[in-house]
Amino acid sequence: MLSHLRVLDLTDGGAGIAGQMLGDLGADVILVEPPEGVLSRRLGPFADDIEDVDHSLEFWSVHRGKRSVSIDLEADAGRAQLTKLAASADIWIDQRPIGQLDAVGLGYGDLARLAPRLIHASITPFGEIGPKRGWAATDLTVTASSHAMWLTGDSDRAPLSCSVPQAFQHAGAEAAAMVLLALAERARSGRGQHIDVSAQTAMMTCSQSTLLAHAWNDRPLSRSGGGVKVGDFRLRFVYECRDGFVNLTFLFGEPLGHATARFFAWMDEEGFSNDELRGEDWVAYGVKILSAGTTTEDHERVLSAIETFTRTKTKAELFAAAFERKLLLVPLSDCSDLLRSDQLARRDFWASIDNPVVGREIRHPGPFARFSETPLCLEKPPPRLGEHTTDVLVAARRDVSVQPSATGRALPLTGLKILDFTWVYAGPAITRMLAEYGATVVKAESVSAYDALRANGPFKDAKGGQERSANFANVNIGKISLGLNMKAEGARDLALRLVDWADVVVENFSPRAMKSWKLDYATLRERKPDIVMLSTCLSGATGPEAALAGYGTMGAALAGFGFVTGWPDRRPAAPFMAYTDYVSPRFSAAALLAALEHRRRTGIGQHIDVSQAECSMHFLGSAILDASVNGRVASGRGNDSLHYAPSGVYRARGNDRWIAIAAPDDASWKALTGVAAAGWADDPRFENVTARMENRPALNATIEAWTSSRDVEELESALQAVMVPSHRVSTSPDACADPHLHARGHFVELDHAELGPMPYENARSRFSATPARPTPCPTLGQHNSYVLEEILGLSEQEIVELVIAGAIE
Repeated sequence: MLSHLRVLDLTDGGAGIAGQMLGDLGADVILVEPPEGVLSRRLGPFADDIEDVDHSLEFWSVHRGKRSVSIDLEADAGRAQLTKLAASADIWIDQRPIGQLDAVGLGYGDLARLAPRLIHASITPFGEIGPKRGWAATDLTVTASSHAMWLTGDSDRAPLSCSVPQAFQHAGAEAAAMVLLALAERARSGRGQHIDVSAQTAMMTCSQSTLLAHAWNDRPLSRSGGGVKVGDFRLRFVYECRDGFVNLTFLFGEPLGHATARFFAWMDEEGFSNDELRGEDWVAYGVKILSAGTTTEDHERVLSAIETFTRTKTKAELFAAAFERKLLLVPLSDCSDLLRSDQLARRDFWASIDNPVVGREIRHPGPFARFSETPLCLEKPPPRLGEHTTDVLVAARRDVSVQPSATGRALPLTGLKILDFTWVYAGPAITRMLAEYGATVVKAESVSAYDALRANGPFKDAKGGQERSANFANVNIGKISLGLNMKAEGARDLALRLVDWADVVVENFSPRAMKSWKLDYATLRERKPDIVMLSTCLSGATGPEAALAGYGTMGAALAGFGFVTGWPDRRPAAPFMAYTDYVSPRFSAAALLAALEHRRRTGIGQHIDVSQAECSMHFLGSAILDASVNGRVASGRGNDSLHYAPSGVYRARGNDRWIAIAAPDDASWKALTGVAAAGWADDPRFENVTARMENRPALNATIEAWTSSRDVEELESALQAVMVPSHRVSTSPDACADPHLHARGHFVELDHAELGPMPYENARSRFSATPARPTPCPTLGQHNSYVLEEILGLSEQEIVELVIAGAIE
């Protein structure tokens, strides 16, 4: 799909997944490395425990399929070589300290003069605008800044990050989707632009809009291992079973509470219930909690009863019941479970790639999306250091001329028409991204079966209501709402008329839903051959688990994230809520934009099948490769880094106040000891990185003894002044007041039809020429007349008949 594009990749670590995604979609991705290679080549784990630059699984996990060129940017000749390459490229992605490339004549301004059609994305910890633009950071401290960490972990310990670093992978996936948006704009204007990607705001997606609680005047959530805490009540999802752990999405309201009721009915059948459980209304149980209709003691007895039951069953028995009884229940998979998964095997997910470095095939995570017309082909191994230098530099010249347009520039997706059959989070997050960059998105939703996210807080003034949810509003910005009841007469015909209008259909139901409405891809393609349809669900449209309906809490467990988030001496904690719902939308958006680029060039539409679990597994690449190559199974290790110490989250002064601090090298460790002025540098237990890693408990206790008597503001100021990576663990009030986020325009006030002006989160990245233009979230059915009259041109009589039939609500 993208074989006509050349990408120059100056990234590493998690950000490297940007180039890997574009390479998987067919682009020629050239990894630009210094003579000694990028840092990840020297980081473990290593294949067969051979520690050299070509055996790093950390490197393999984000650089598979790329070509490697070795260029010394310290030398004039090296800079000239890279300049020549830039003139031949379509896309440039870098991850360098702000100003470093400008200092050697390779900043955006320089490259834009050399190649005006070059799309240039820069990934930094906090973005290029705002007071934190130059802050020292690691993946841990960026995660702390995102509010997601505040929501993860046990309430009696420090907040947690995933043991496989995630923040820069979110930034990398964001960059991949954003450059494809810019590519769509370049197809019209002939000009490139700069994209400022902030790892902080990319990672903030993982709070699922809960960081808006303070701004919407609701009570913020707090963490509770394996779930979340609402006030004093734990909503727990992780439960022990006979051979491990399972995830039960123990939630209430419509429609989730019905699955919870079915679970308790099963407990009753097997003799694990009592009169109290038997008589509970599980749909209304959430209201009971919020209105103090029960006590925390009674609620804890409910949780204990659940685990008493799950301990009598194996993971396989509980998972089988999920299909038989329509339960929101899945096993907590580790990486070895993934490699043995029948679902992944039946979908031929794993990419077995011959690797000449080790002389055998290596199983990598496979295609992140399934395309009906242009299937992804993952055959190239990670490159050896400088393997392609000669070939690339000799053949650097290529024709990349694009005729600039004489007209003004519009948003990237102006004119694109999308019919949106999505709900909850993973699907709406895709279409929100497209809407804020110019697409016309018609969201079809029924009053009688409205989007479940409407019942999910935070709420305006802590009062629930169909139009009062920040969670729903934040992910549905910019859309046009049509109240459409698909069960009513005439609704399908109306949907088909919208298909005739649309360029794209997006849906995230289980595979049987669209088939039951006779709106599946085969039907739509027959009617409109060039339609592009994206379907995304937990496990994908095929395989023995295809029928599994559920939410991202389950996807996170199935994909392995639950098992690698936690403390080594406790049960897995799992990341906050529906984690794969926060990972998968960027993969889905990139897949959809690539398919649209292919259609622009060929006229051919297609179907895209995205398994939210499968694409998210790419964020666990190094851990999966370690299991695949070395047989080691990763588990939670708190906030410890595999590569250095300290790396942790430490108590600060105040109630539940914490700060993340890391010293990834000797310079930052020396700076940290200088600020603390406590003689740490002379302690033999901490004299070098090996000693510090061996003495982590003592090191962490020593640091916390210092931080616990100081405010987070004081600590941040002192540590950042000497470039020690650090950041408070941001709460909702912290995030809403963060001067850096305000300087970046991250919060935007939009006029809600019922609530009036309200704050929302803006787009995650900043485009230099065509920035996002968010517009308000609609109320349900707000645009019925516009859709029926203006878009479809229906007569008054036709509209009346649809309303009488109940198709329009």
